Amino acid sequence: MNQQSLTYILTASCPGRSGTVDVVTRFLREFGCYITELNSFDDSLNHRFFIRAVFRVEDNDPLDQTAFCTDFAERAKAFDMEWELTASDYRPKVVIMVSKYDHCLNDLLYRYRTGNLPVDIRAIISNHPDLQSLAQWHEIPYYHFPITAATKPEQEAQVQAVLDETGCELLVLARYMQVLSHEMCVRWAGKAINIHHSLLPGFKGAKPYHQAYNKGVKLVGATAHYVSDDLDEGPIITQGMETVNHTYYPADLARKGMDVESLTLARAIQYHVEKRVFLFNDKTVVFERS
Repeated sequence: MNQQSLTYILTASCPGRSGTVDVVTRFLREFGCYITELNSFDDSLNHRFFIRAVFRVEDNDPLDQTAFCTDFAERAKAFDMEWELTASDYRPKVVIMVSKYDHCLNDLLYRYRTGNLPVDIRAIISNHPDLQSLAQWHEIPYYHFPITAATKPEQEAQVQAVLDETGCELLVLARYMQVLSHEMCVRWAGKAINIHHSLLPGFKGAKPYHQAYNKGVKLVGATAHYVSDDLDEGPIITQGMETVNHTYYPADLARKGMDVESLTLARAIQYHVEKRVFLFNDKTVVFERS
């Protein structure tokens, strides 16, 4: 590995008070670290402070993570700080769930295969067999678990068994057209990302793009969010939007929406993996790339 790539990400949040930036930056300087990227935000309404620092050891040696964590824990304790240290080259284990629509899955697999999505995709799970050949082409295990209202508990038990077996750290719903149970939502809170279309005004139910066409919408978009019990209303990570006009028929709107969905989901996963997302009070603080 190139020595220059030996970087680490320190993320932390705590009650807002004087000295919160200093406790991080001073410690990194004293530990012989060079900060390459720094983001912070003070939520004055909720009195909460958030900070993300990317750094490397000044002599480019690997970081003594045990010593770093032990020493920083002492400094952070005085600020009631919740924090995490991650090597920037760490690739979390991911499982993707999908139904029949393949646009988001295709996009993620391409980014993964070309090295542009820093994750380790361990499995693909679907309630339909349609996309098995796509998974096989990418040499990723594919699990087909059909589901009905009557078999939902058994199907989710099968899903959870795969998540446990693969050591899944992030669950991605890439147009998985089923609602997760309350138990699954609680178990994967903050660790499951979903994508859905965003149309203004909102159109729920069947054929949303036909409804949008009939209303003459001028914007189509997508929302990527963490899964919650409230359908499509979990903490938002990122959103995308494209303008359209009267020349877009329902099929055109759907194609445009699929493009936005794919890009928005990939961006949300990237932000999550890069530790740019902080969850607090059912909403997010996101340090986007500049």
